Amino acid sequence: MDKPQNDLPQKKPAKDASTKPRRRRRRIIIASALAVALSLGGGTAWAVDRYLVEHVSISDVSEYEAENSATENAVTSTTNATTTDTTYNSDQADITLSTVTTGTGDDTVTYYVAEVTLTDATALRSAFAGDAYGTNITETTSAIAEANGAIFAVNGDYYGFRDTGIVIRNGVIYRDEGAREGLAFYTDGHVEVYDETTTDAATLVADGVWNTLSFGPAIVEDGAVVSGIEDVEVDTNFGNHSIQGEQPRTLVGVIDDNHLVFVVVDGRDPGYSRGVTMTEAAEIMVSLGATTAYNLDGGGSSTMYFDGEVVNQPSNGGERGTSDILYIAGSSQ
Repeated sequence: MDKPQNDLPQKKPAKDASTKPRRRRRRIIIASALAVALSLGGGTAWAVDRYLVEHVSISDVSEYEAENSATENAVTSTTNATTTDTTYNSDQADITLSTVTTGTGDDTVTYYVAEVTLTDATALRSAFAGDAYGTNITETTSAIAEANGAIFAVNGDYYGFRDTGIVIRNGVIYRDEGAREGLAFYTDGHVEVYDETTTDAATLVADGVWNTLSFGPAIVEDGAVVSGIEDVEVDTNFGNHSIQGEQPRTLVGVIDDNHLVFVVVDGRDPGYSRGVTMTEAAEIMVSLGATTAYNLDGGGSSTMYFDGEVVNQPSNGGERGTSDILYIAGSSQ
């Protein structure tokens, strides 16, 4: 790669109100798919039910977390935060955004960096699509962010595609089915990669875990690129897409306690950004000072949101629905 050139994220035009009906159209498509599947037989109907139809387990996550959280939220609001095109400072977090472009022609890679310093670890929160917990419940990253008053957000681990993994969000346990390498954010500000199969959700919460992510793999540990990451399979179940090759990526890295770096790499657009391999993703994170870095859901899901705008260019030509986001609330929250 050539030497990076740092630019400011470009503001995009305001979102058109015509984007609102998308969710309705998605529901119509899903309903049609289900009808066809039912006519084709039980096996196909099962697949549609498992991977397309929404199954809501908890319909009001905000209320559920308020009733079940064992951790008191230490985040307070401020009325004198300042926002510019590149930085946001409040009593919750300092956020600095930049755009990096390397290479030329079809080898060009474009990625967006958000360096975040939290004043309290619980300022980094998670939110679910539709404020509901379950499978196949999706909204765009920007829609979930706006519903939660976020100033900054990235897509999460798409927990709703699968029924395994440890899911702890904002100090509350939602799922306890250890299956893979996870990432745990603690209330004291440190972050750890861990093996889900060697512990359980209750133990993690008792030890101070605030949020977990279940996707992966970890791509940087102890400041070095992890070997063998090009061959990792996160899931082998029906409908899973490979995470290998040059792909759009969403990454989270740890520089120090309460000091994080989020990266969204655009891809599948030769001349603008081809995407990156796992090893290239790890190298980016090391170059940004991350001692630990972890891969989140990527591809068409990879989205970074800041101050009311999607700052990257999702590979689908627009945002793809996802199950969940990581976010930092704006000053009015």
